[in-house]
Amino acid sequence: MTPTDASTDAGSAPFTDHGNGTGPGTDCEDTLELRLPGDFLALLGERAEEPAGADQAGEELGPSRRTAGRRTTAPLLAPPVTSSGDDLLDRVADWGPTATPAGVLRLLPVRLDRDVPLVNRWMHDPAVAAFWELSGPGPATEAHLRAQLTGDGRSVPCLGLLDDTPMSYWEIYRADLDPLARHYPARPNDTGIHVLIGGVAHRGQGLGTTLVRAVSDLVLDRRPNCARVVAEPDLRNIPSMSAFLSAGFRFSSEIELPGKRAALLIRDRALRDLL
Repeated sequence: MTPTDASTDAGSAPFTDHGNGTGPGTDCEDTLELRLPGDFLALLGERAEEPAGADQAGEELGPSRRTAGRRTTAPLLAPPVTSSGDDLLDRVADWGPTATPAGVLRLLPVRLDRDVPLVNRWMHDPAVAAFWELSGPGPATEAHLRAQLTGDGRSVPCLGLLDDTPMSYWEIYRADLDPLARHYPARPNDTGIHVLIGGVAHRGQGLGTTLVRAVSDLVLDRRPNCARVVAEPDLRNIPSMSAFLSAGFRFSSEIELPGKRAALLIRDRALRDLL
C-alpha cells in the first residue's frame, strides 16, 4: 500500500493550506494544539546554541514516498527520548501474535541476513513494483530495509506471518515524526502503516482487509498513547484504498506527496468498534 512522511508543528500556529484540502475549514476535528515536553524544549534550546556549521538533522536519502513502500526521510524535529526508555514504537518485536478470521498473524521484524531475498522477490512483482518502485537494478530493496533498520527507530519493517507462513510485508512507523506530517495536521503518536501482500495466491480474497484491520488493532492495543492509525495510499491503488476503507479507516482528505497524489486515511481509536 503506501508510505508516508511526517513532521509536526509545535504550539498553536495555524495550519497552512497548501491547496491539498488539509487547511482550515476541512476535517477540523483533526486539528490539535501540540505541546512539547519540557525536556524536549530544553533539547531544542541546546541545539539552537550550537555554533554555525554544526551538524543538523536533514532528510536521509531513501526511496521517494510514492505509495505503500517508500520510507526514509528524517523528521523535521529530532524525536524525543522517552523517560521510560521505551523505543519510539513500543517494541513491535514484542507485540506477539493475533488471531484473525484467516489464521494467526504475527509481525516479525525484518533481518537483512534472512529476509532480503524474499522481500526483494515481492518487490519485483509488477503489481507491487508499480507503487513501491523498488524493483530496479542493484540492491534497492536492501538499501530500503537497511535505512530503516539502522535509523532512529521511527519505522520498523516486518514480515507478516500467517499461520507461520511469510506472506506479507509491513512498515509500522511514527507518522508524527515522519515528513508526512508536513502534509496533514498530525497528532502526537500518530502511527502509520504500509503493507503489501507478497504472494499472488493471497490476493483478491479480501485478505488485505482482514490483515489491515488486525494490524491496526494491534497498533491501538500495543500503543496506548496512539489515538489514530493513518495510511496514505496512492489514489490510483484501488485495491489498497479498498482494503483500508473496509478495515475501518475513514477518508480524511487528498494530499500531495512526493511522487504521488494520495488519500489520507485514518482509523480512530474512538471509532474502532463502530467502523
